[in-house]
Amino acid sequence: MRDVRALPKAHLHVHLESTVRPETARDLGGERPPETGFASFREFADARARVRGLLRAPEHFRRVAVEFCEDEAAQGTRWAEVTFTAAAHGERLGEPEMPLEAVLDGLAEGSARYGIECRVLLDHSRRRPVERLWRTYKLAVRHDEVIGLGVAGDEAYPLAPFAPVCDAARDAGLRLTHHAGETAGAASVREALTLGHAERIGHGIRVLDDPELVAELRERGVPLEVCPTSNVLLGLVPSLAGHPLPRLRAAGLAVTVNTDGETALADEYARLREVFGYGDRELAELARASIDASFAPPEVKTRLRGEVDAWLAAPAP
Repeated sequence: MRDVRALPKAHLHVHLESTVRPETARDLGGERPPETGFASFREFADARARVRGLLRAPEHFRRVAVEFCEDEAAQGTRWAEVTFTAAAHGERLGEPEMPLEAVLDGLAEGSARYGIECRVLLDHSRRRPVERLWRTYKLAVRHDEVIGLGVAGDEAYPLAPFAPVCDAARDAGLRLTHHAGETAGAASVREALTLGHAERIGHGIRVLDDPELVAELRERGVPLEVCPTSNVLLGLVPSLAGHPLPRLRAAGLAVTVNTDGETALADEYARLREVFGYGDRELAELARASIDASFAPPEVKTRLRGEVDAWLAAPAP
């Protein structure tokens, strides 16, 4: 078996605030919750909110962005689309532009230092006002490094109120990917596709409940950003062995492997190898799927596919 850390990958669903290192959280006066699982989505969200609250100054945001690049590069990530809740931080700190600008500075430094390419997706909680998503949109269109946005959070709150912002984002050339089919059923995925103009679906693990939706996703080639370990930690599936990822792939859907920020990407691939018996060829297929589903330029996708082919062609130890 080849070293999965050397497998070139794209990471498409990872929240920057969830990647804060435990030692960094301690340095900033708090703690990052351990990977022991959560009793509910609300408990998970509240724990993550406590970590976000530790980020107060430009140097904090720059630090976590540089460390993100270092950690991802060590996992074999070549292209990362990292999600950041910029407008919420700006409101909390009374400095609307500072958090995003500091993160972009950190990503630029980390990318140059560790040889990884990063772009940013801005997200917005479904529980929060539409006006904040408009502010998120205005931040996004001001920075070339921000390539898209989406809604996240508790799917009990509908996407419909945010549809006008999604219309504007699409018209401005921003890419759209929303959390759906994670804590709610297939209806949330349909809403993301229609009202939200989603090009990818964040999670989407519940789509198998609706065969017509599966057929539509397959025919349209809409990728799923699947985060197996996160789904287990949130109690959305009973165990990794019971995760629907193999069934999603068997249904012909475009499945990408991601972490949500709850684990390391190479570890996620290694768990799939161990639990589902995936060999190097299957892991390479998943890596190619992540590259194909990314919003990277065509020349970057071509280069990364070649790197995956080279990894698979190299003699196994």
